[in-house]
Amino acid sequence: MNDRLPPLTALRAFEAAARHMSFAQAAAELHVTPAALSFQIKSLEEHLGAPVFHRLNRRVELTDVGHTLVAGVAEGFEALQSAWSTALRQLDQGHLTVTAGPAFMAAWLAPRMSKFVTTHPELELRLTASLKLLNFQRDGIDLAIRFGPVSDQGYFSENLFQDWATPMMTPELAERIKIPQDLCTQTIIGQGSNEILHLIERWDEWCKVTGIKIPEAKGPYFSTPDAALNYAANGGGVVLGRVSLAEPYLTSGRLVAPIKQAVRREIYYRIVCPSGLEDDSNVVTFREWIKEEVKSLATFADDREFV
Repeated sequence: MNDRLPPLTALRAFEAAARHMSFAQAAAELHVTPAALSFQIKSLEEHLGAPVFHRLNRRVELTDVGHTLVAGVAEGFEALQSAWSTALRQLDQGHLTVTAGPAFMAAWLAPRMSKFVTTHPELELRLTASLKLLNFQRDGIDLAIRFGPVSDQGYFSENLFQDWATPMMTPELAERIKIPQDLCTQTIIGQGSNEILHLIERWDEWCKVTGIKIPEAKGPYFSTPDAALNYAANGGGVVLGRVSLAEPYLTSGRLVAPIKQAVRREIYYRIVCPSGLEDDSNVVTFREWIKEEVKSLATFADDREFV
């Protein structure tokens, strides 16, 4: 039995392949060819004296010994990456990397960045828009703005804003809406997400909790909320808009929300970062700034009937 550790490159290839359950995706992450990654894993198996993957038709599965190995290897790389990121942060105090969802980044955060840069010219802000739940250490992220009922166990987490949704339309279209039932005569814009975190944007949920019956979406169906809002702002119909994403339209007057009923759930935007980093001076600067900025969303809740 060989007690010597295998090469670090082989362990890294194994960890990536086990995480993705795909040699091709792991190779793409590590910027190597699938053949090179497969060679590294084969060398690991020869070093270990047992296979760590079952090679199946177009997919792979961990063997029992692979399952035993993967947790410790992943934890080890996590610790290495954390130590490396901490060392780099000590050397470079002048930047902060923030990730958020693409819709929130484009609709709410990016338009405010000039204000932050003007107020804090000493801090270089690096923004990453992604729907993926990025890994803080592996992806070089300092702070994340997350939305939805996701557990942040093991991380510092701070609620920013409880989002809500209500029917939105152009001012011209709103002139025809006197009572909620008037929506039945209008084009209803659908949105494609059925995930629980987007429950407040679904017309069937809004109808269920308000008791107002309207036909199923008769208009176009969009896979992203920002596209649906843009279509509504151009007179396309009525959208069930989330206030955090619709704020620019509501502020400019391109969209209005004449109906008082709004759906709100225990779903929050949150600031999340590795435990201990919340007291970093750059993180504190950004946290204090965004908590002030998000207060502007509270004004749209006046006179709403939340259900």
